[in-house]
Amino acid sequence: MTGDATASPLVLRAQGFGKRYGRTQAVQGLDLEVRRGEIFGLIGPDGAGKSSLMKAAAGVLSFEEGRLEVFGTSLDSDAAAERIKDRIGLMPQGLGQNLYADLSIEENVDFFARLRLVPKDELAERKQTLLAMTRLDKFRDRPMKQLSGGMKQKLGLVCTLIHQPQFIILDEPTTGVDPVSRRDFWAILAELLRSQGTTALVSTAYMDEASRFSRVALMFGGKTLAVGAPDELRQLARGVVVSVTGGEQVRTLDRIGERHPQVEALGPAVRVFVDDQDEAGGRAEIERTLDGQSQGCALDVSAPELEDVFIAMLRRRELVTLVPPKLPPARRAAAQNHDGVLAIEARGLGRRFGDFKAADDVSFQVRPGEIFGLLGANGAGKSTVIKMLTGILSPTSGSGQVAGADMRTAGFAIKERIGYMSQAFSLYMDLTVLENIRLYAAVYGLNEARTRERTAWVLEMAGLGGLQGMRASQLPMGQRQRLALGCALVHEPQVVFLDEPTSGVDPVGRRSFWDILFRLSREEGMAVLVTTHYMSEAEHCDHLALMYAGRVVADDSPAGMKAAVEREAGHLLEIRSGQPTETLAWLKQQGWRHSALFGTLVHCLPADPAVDAATLQARLGEAGLPAQAVAARPLSMEDVFVYRITDLEARERRA
Repeated sequence: MTGDATASPLVLRAQGFGKRYGRTQAVQGLDLEVRRGEIFGLIGPDGAGKSSLMKAAAGVLSFEEGRLEVFGTSLDSDAAAERIKDRIGLMPQGLGQNLYADLSIEENVDFFARLRLVPKDELAERKQTLLAMTRLDKFRDRPMKQLSGGMKQKLGLVCTLIHQPQFIILDEPTTGVDPVSRRDFWAILAELLRSQGTTALVSTAYMDEASRFSRVALMFGGKTLAVGAPDELRQLARGVVVSVTGGEQVRTLDRIGERHPQVEALGPAVRVFVDDQDEAGGRAEIERTLDGQSQGCALDVSAPELEDVFIAMLRRRELVTLVPPKLPPARRAAAQNHDGVLAIEARGLGRRFGDFKAADDVSFQVRPGEIFGLLGANGAGKSTVIKMLTGILSPTSGSGQVAGADMRTAGFAIKERIGYMSQAFSLYMDLTVLENIRLYAAVYGLNEARTRERTAWVLEMAGLGGLQGMRASQLPMGQRQRLALGCALVHEPQVVFLDEPTSGVDPVGRRSFWDILFRLSREEGMAVLVTTHYMSEAEHCDHLALMYAGRVVADDSPAGMKAAVEREAGHLLEIRSGQPTETLAWLKQQGWRHSALFGTLVHCLPADPAVDAATLQARLGEAGLPAQAVAARPLSMEDVFVYRITDLEARERRA
């Protein structure tokens, strides 16, 4: 291999790659190849070794074991890394981490262009192209610190691409970004791949993003579990997913969990991965497990998602142990009779900051024992609404009640009745597990006896027995989040507010967290209001409110929201084609605005709801773009979110 980027089909080759931090082995014996022109994905939890590999590939981190080549150059010295740095673009993990807060969008781009020695006569054209592609061209003068999370990430990508690198390395670029901005981000990468032949190495904690990649490496504990195309990886753990709806959900969950550890409550359903069975076998197995209690239940069988396969692989290799949570007994009676009193009621809430309306006439209701999801793009007003309901921020207009107390006048009475877990700050990292719990107990005024009782409850609920003396900073992310939840619940609130509670948590940790929320709502009657950017998590909610520009624009169950979109736009169609980028371009030309590339697949909502799979396949053939297959697929909550928000954006542009 030579230093010529076009001389070899390989851009990156790792052989026995290993990285240590002191006594900690972060990566061990990793073998990997990234081919020219592909988007290669690294998927795994925090601590899997993704960032270490990416920084080493970018030439900014040394390593102790094995060999790492980029563009045929062995990265065994600073001089070697220097020789290839002009062909590489690195975007580190974290919103806006490679940007300067006080500089405007244009000033940030110009700074990186000068840093990368971009010729002045080429800068203007490149900048205009990239800013238009990311829809940032209208905000050139806005300071970076005033951008939403999605805009920061898109600006970070522009700055990474301004010198036209041949190999871009993006470390969790979509974490904390709303689904619309995520789709924009992936569309930009797909276009770069098509027009410039760029190669991308991308890490993500979103398992549902795997379909965007050409190939994927599943990582855990510093090693690769498997490498291949997404469709190939889905075949690695044989089995099916059975969803059970109807009947008594908690009893169904407990009964199935006795024999099948990979089980979860998902909205009104119980969803279980049944090992080593086909569709008929999986259905029969769950019917046997329920042992006559399946009357009145509906069973639906489907192929597993990649997240199901990933968790099954970890479980089968005994890398994780799945233990369905059992809440320890609490003093408050389970599923109390609240006499019809609403847990949360917002009535026309509004909040202005000068001339800016952060929240505008927001109304919704949350019942006791309900998991309520508040969804919206970055800057939609979700956090403002939560701060008003929790008494942190006074509303400009409207009113509301939380746990039977008036949010305007109740003062500390509301704080006694609610728990709050913020995304940015919930724990004191230098304090131990026990010290964090006791601190929160003291804040809420619990006496010594009650503090001992609730501390034991939190430790058991969060699975932290034996870890009382460990500092919060030393806990894995999943355990840290469960500790934060326990601290928010130490005083037994009637309502708990959770702001992006699982951001950055691995799939196993997220499932455990949601299992606990389900038990709290069903067994203790606690109302849960949660915000999330994981649209797959929205499926866990009983009810959803979708916010846009400070207003609630949809208010329904997940199933109700999907049905509404299907009535308006028809069924989601999936196109399998040997020419996916050309197919997408043709759909856009035909006015199919709601179309997106998913790796080698294209997903689209018809411009005409009457168009079905057979009609579309015929039209593609007539256009010289024969499809291997076109099939209807169920809508996801991400599809619903993107459809609603982009439709509202289009209306505003036309107004």
